[in-house]
Formats: sequence, structure tokens, C-alpha cells
Amino acid sequence: MDQAERLRSRLKEQDSLKSAKTIAVVSGKGGVGKSNFSLNFSISLAKKGHRVLLFDLDIGMGNIEILLGSSSPLSFADYLTGNASLFDLIVPSETGIDYISGGTGFSRIISMDSASASRFVGDLGKVLDGYDFAIFDMGAGMSEQYLAIILAVNEIIAITAPEPTAMMDAYAAIKYIHHSNSEMLFHLVVNRVRSQREGEETLGRIEQVLLRFLGKQPVKLGMLPDDPLVPQAVKRQVPFSVLYPKAPASRALKLMVSRYETSSNNYEDRKETGGFASRLKRFLFEREGSAWTK
Repeated sequence: MDQAERLRSRLKEQDSLKSAKTIAVVSGKGGVGKSNFSLNFSISLAKKGHRVLLFDLDIGMGNIEILLGSSSPLSFADYLTGNASLFDLIVPSETGIDYISGGTGFSRIISMDSASASRFVGDLGKVLDGYDFAIFDMGAGMSEQYLAIILAVNEIIAITAPEPTAMMDAYAAIKYIHHSNSEMLFHLVVNRVRSQREGEETLGRIEQVLLRFLGKQPVKLGMLPDDPLVPQAVKRQVPFSVLYPKAPASRALKLMVSRYETSSNNYEDRKETGGFASRLKRFLFEREGSAWTK
């Protein structure tokens, strides 16, 4: 039995009445540790018994594979050409999560014909039925070509850093998404803080700006310290929460995941508009006749 068949068999054995909760991890700029957060956040959720699928959509970077020290033999281009199923693209990791590397082929989603796009959305819905969480590690900044995915998810986690430019870029990203979907739930994370006070001040400043100019109340998920063990883990291509489970960053992440579970359980999915796959299909085909127009 090959990998894809094993995954399909697992799906049949699992209760798929509830599809995965979908999360897009975004940042206004590169260099704030977004992919590292996405990976370790996913692993921490898996450690708590959740089934997690991580999508690496930071096109052309392959950050997740670099951080894991692994590689996928297939890419989204193989799916588009019919040489692989979406299940074939799923790579199991020893860390307890599965991941899909989008590769440069994922950018071709905007040029799909309606039949191919419908097939993709249907296949994606089937894949997500096997997981509790699907986490999309988006590219840095805001790309119009991925707006449909960002708007279709249940929740957004916005990553920033204490620097003023990073905070401004995070606000710009949230504003961009908010103007397209004012009902979106946002979680805020500040990475690489040098002190508890610095982290709290950064979260507070962004919260005040969002409330003042957008009337939006974010969920302050927390902060991660500027931990020297994190770059050491990156060099060794092992997730820091796995290599150094007692490191300050790992302990902070564990608390953050518990906080997320509490806030997430208090949030109802947008059931009136269907699950992620049906929302994605609607945004692809019904937004003024184009996937990418406002």
C-alpha cells in the first residue's frame, strides 16, 4: 500500500463529520519568523493530539522543508499536470504533522480553468476531512493571487516583531484582509521580544490602532522571546520545539497553543457559508466574476 492509499484508508477510518479548522499565518514583511512559527505551532498542536496539515505556500522559498531538513518528491505542478493526486503531495513528518509543499506550481491556481479549479477545490475538501487543523503558511506581504485562500480560512494569525516597520506592515496586512472580509477573526503574535514588557507594549499598540481605525478587536495570542536556541535549531534543521522542548521559546509556544485552543473553542465556524472548500470555491468563481478582483 503506497502513501496515498494509506492516507485514504486513514480518512475512511476517521470521523469526517467535521472538516479541518483552517488558519492562514500571515506577516506584513519577511524576516519576522513566520514560517518557523507556522511549523512549530503546527507541531505543538499535534503534540496535543490534533491532526494537523501544514501547507507551505511561501512560494519559491521552501522554508518548511528547509526547517524540517526534508524534501517532497512531488509538487503542486505534478497535481496540475495529472501526474499525482492531492493525497500524493502529502508528506508525513516525524514531528507528528503532515505537510504539503506548494512549490512554484501553486501560483498557477490563478490560471486554472473552471473545471480544473473545481476539481482542486473538491479534492482539497476531501483532504481536509482527515484533519483537525489545516494551517497555511502564506508568503510574506499580501499577494492578490492568494487572497481567495486567505479570505476562505476560518482565522488569521498575524505575526509581527517589535520593530516599528514590522508593526506597520502587520497592520497594513490586517487592514487589507479586513476590508475584504470584516468578519475575519485575527490573532496577534509578536516574535523575538526582548522582554515581557516589550511584547505587551507591541501587542497593545497594534490593538489600539486596529480598534481606532478599523473598529476591530484582535485576539492577543501572545509573544515569543528572542531565544538564541531558535537559530541554533534552524541551523540543525530541526524544529526548535522538538530539539529544545524546554527552551524559553518552546515554553512560551506551549502556553500560546493552550491559549489558542481556548479562544478557538469559543469561536463558531461560519457555518452559514459552508466549510473552507465551499468558501474557496465561492471566492474563486463568484467575486465579480473573478478570483482576484475586489
